[in-house]
Amino acid sequence: MYNMKGKSADYKNQLLKQHASLVKKLAYRLKARLPPSVEVDDLIQAGMMGLLSAVNNYEDTHGAQFETYASQRIQGAMLDELRSADWLPRSTRKKMRTVEVAINALEQKLGRSPSEAEVAKHLNLSTDEYFEMLGDCGGHQLVYYEDFHDSDGGGDHFLDRHVQGQGGDPLQSLMSAGFKEALVSVIDELPEREKLLMALYYEQELNLKEIGAVMKVSESRVCQLHSQAVARLRAKLKEQAWTGAV
Repeated sequence: MYNMKGKSADYKNQLLKQHASLVKKLAYRLKARLPPSVEVDDLIQAGMMGLLSAVNNYEDTHGAQFETYASQRIQGAMLDELRSADWLPRSTRKKMRTVEVAINALEQKLGRSPSEAEVAKHLNLSTDEYFEMLGDCGGHQLVYYEDFHDSDGGGDHFLDRHVQGQGGDPLQSLMSAGFKEALVSVIDELPEREKLLMALYYEQELNLKEIGAVMKVSESRVCQLHSQAVARLRAKLKEQAWTGAV
């Protein structure tokens, strides 16, 4: 049996240096599927800890290559980092799920993306109250760790198909071609203003203030529009999953 625990510190350091590029590769691949608020340096740092764990614990008991084993440890460490950073309160996420359900119901009824006024009316809110709700939900993300684990026990969620298709590996599902294609498709269906916002935010990685300058609206308005766009995207992804289109 090949046991890494008996190897010298110099040999372990050599392995760390040799596979540091693997950590960066996995970090940047994952970063491409996440909001700008997630720092790639944080993913790399977590991944390096995963690599260190792999170096210290690798045993070739099943003929697995070290790089394969290390990749699993690195990915697991990055997912743990994402989970710990998933700070948005559960109550806020529950509120945004209410918006997602309302948007989906209106899209089914109207055959198009509903306006802000229509969503507000459906929720029995004034437009100002709806805007306030969206503003309170700043930081709402497209994907949360809990999306891969149905903690509410409410049945299927929109990532089920991808998780199953990737052997239950959340990281691989985020990086899958199917998820990317589905995301591109639903972004293209957004209202033009929200489509522009998402392009500036996720592709060009501008901050809210910079996006406001480009769109000639306040930073708080950008925050509202971003929360609404994310709710629309999640609603559309859920609908595709339910209909088998994803």
